Amino acid sequence: MIKLIVLDVDGTLTDGAITYLDDENGTELKSFDVKDGMAIAAWNRLGLTSAIITGRTSDIVEKRGKELGCKYVLQGVWDKGEALREIITKEALSKDEVAVVGDDLNDIKMFNESGLSLAPYDCSPRIKKYIHKVLEHSGGKGAVREAIEYILERNGLTEKFIEIYTK
Repeated sequence: MIKLIVLDVDGTLTDGAITYLDDENGTELKSFDVKDGMAIAAWNRLGLTSAIITGRTSDIVEKRGKELGCKYVLQGVWDKGEALREIITKEALSKDEVAVVGDDLNDIKMFNESGLSLAPYDCSPRIKKYIHKVLEHSGGKGAVREAIEYILERNGLTEKFIEIYTK
């Protein structure tokens, strides 16, 4: 059973666009899909664990991760595989209890540390041999929601997922 889902940000939780405002602060904008967020929050409410591991650093990502209840929000990470191994150790999990959703070459080490690896439809073609499933949705456009629903189905938790919002 998958107990931990690990998410990349740019190209997975977002469409990969990074927009800077032309102001003195270098303000950065990112857009997140509310349906992805609803699924992440429900995942956490089911007593499962979520983590964000990203190579970039952004206050927006920290805010979004906390808002959704992610237990880990690791930013500025060069070796995502090492970061994931540390989380697996802290959580006392096996590889088979971990799923990763990522979209590009810098996610391969995380894929290798997980029992289930998934990627948005618009992922880099070069990573396809490292993943178990290419999702039907693109990054920032429901791919994470699709991944979570797929995992919950595999875990036999679909009804509990729905009950969060119906009872």
